[in-house]
Amino acid sequence: MDRTAQLITPSAARSIAYDPPGSSHSLHVRAARVLEGNWTGVSTVPSRSLYPHQWSWDSAFIAIGLRHLSPLRAQTELETLLAAQWGDGRVPHIVFNPSVPLDAYFPSPDFWRSSTAGRAAGAPRTVQTSGIVQPPVHALAVWLVHRADPGLSRARGFLARMYPRLAAWHRYLLHRRDLGGGGLASVVHPWEQGMDNSPAWDLPLSRVTPAPARSFRRADLDHGAAEDRPTDLDYGRYVRLATDYRDAGYRDGPGGGRGVGGGEFAVEDPAFNALLIASEHALARIADELGAPGTARHARAERLTAALVDRLWDPASGMFLCRDLRGSAQGRRGALIPERGVSGLLPLLLPGLPRDIVTAVVRTASGPHFGLGTSTRLLPSYDLLGEAFDPHRYWRGPAWFNTAWLLERGLRTQGEHRRADAVRESALELAGTTDFAEYVDPYTGEACGATGFSWTAALALDLLHSDTTVTADMGLKGGNRR
Repeated sequence: MDRTAQLITPSAARSIAYDPPGSSHSLHVRAARVLEGNWTGVSTVPSRSLYPHQWSWDSAFIAIGLRHLSPLRAQTELETLLAAQWGDGRVPHIVFNPSVPLDAYFPSPDFWRSSTAGRAAGAPRTVQTSGIVQPPVHALAVWLVHRADPGLSRARGFLARMYPRLAAWHRYLLHRRDLGGGGLASVVHPWEQGMDNSPAWDLPLSRVTPAPARSFRRADLDHGAAEDRPTDLDYGRYVRLATDYRDAGYRDGPGGGRGVGGGEFAVEDPAFNALLIASEHALARIADELGAPGTARHARAERLTAALVDRLWDPASGMFLCRDLRGSAQGRRGALIPERGVSGLLPLLLPGLPRDIVTAVVRTASGPHFGLGTSTRLLPSYDLLGEAFDPHRYWRGPAWFNTAWLLERGLRTQGEHRRADAVRESALELAGTTDFAEYVDPYTGEACGATGFSWTAALALDLLHSDTTVTADMGLKGGNRR
């Protein structure tokens, strides 16, 4: 029996939550082969060529899919990531594999210098990481992985070991990253939000002086067309922000880089905070499972939902927008950024959203700006009518499978089952026809970026095999506020 067959064959000793594949050519088996091919022994790389290390939110999504193949491997994925957590609670966005050559990816470990530059923040000494973070999907992933095989989870003490690390991660975001003072977490680099090259970052990035082109070499262009990737100007700004944050010792708040909170770039993002809220609900469910009351965490999630609505909801746009904490409008600091990105639709994940806001967001997703169910095959990452829209350039228009998965879960949470079914069917079809592409043209479904991409395969597995009633399984609580 080969390794992929072992991975998809259920153990006689316990029940594994997946439906056996119908044939050797099924989407299930093909997705399992991608995840087996990208497995390193302790974690899963997003792509062998382009992304040869472990990425934070990738691993959370990968674990959500892996739970249908091997709950043990899904647990290991998350354990490996959280073992690299810093003393201040942050979960770094990259955990570097020391066997990978330095020139295979930039920024490499010698750029981040985590064990030295991050010493005051508690960076680990024995593993090299980046110094920034990514969206906090982790408590949600831990809860879903536990649900796949509660017996195995309890026997291994999985939740008991994960809970304190997740609690520290949330404390870091809620306290050290509340740079706007309104209760929401802020990102201090576009890479932290995960949608790296979104046009929503153009305005705040315009204040950043780019690093000289000669000071770095872009390894990403070895594996992708330049017209599909961020421009050299934008990349130079990314490098400058990361350099300033590193040279300030990865400090947040006063003194963290240039100015307060890490420099010229500090943004409150709706998707980042929606995932934090969803994970706070999941952390409450984990606490309940461990015999501790989760009431306070559910209450915190509800307060954060109210803060999200108060600070980032824009009735005129019919969706949530990013808030630029360094920008200003009408003489006030902290202006909303007038760009419609998919991030502003993803708070649909939250059951506590007021019903009128849910209705408006669904209308926006289905309207001309995103074309859900009408002009697009999969939800674009950016406004179809926006001046910066590009169907192929990284996060400036292409459709991604992780945002499709989040939208499908969100629509289902809000009772929009017909629309959720349509997103599910389209995502599964395109995952199969594109060989699990990194992202696709939202109009044509043409594959872009890498193929054999891990989160595409993992989330296709989850869409194939998950229950379509999601609220309890996702760890969410409560209904819509009127």
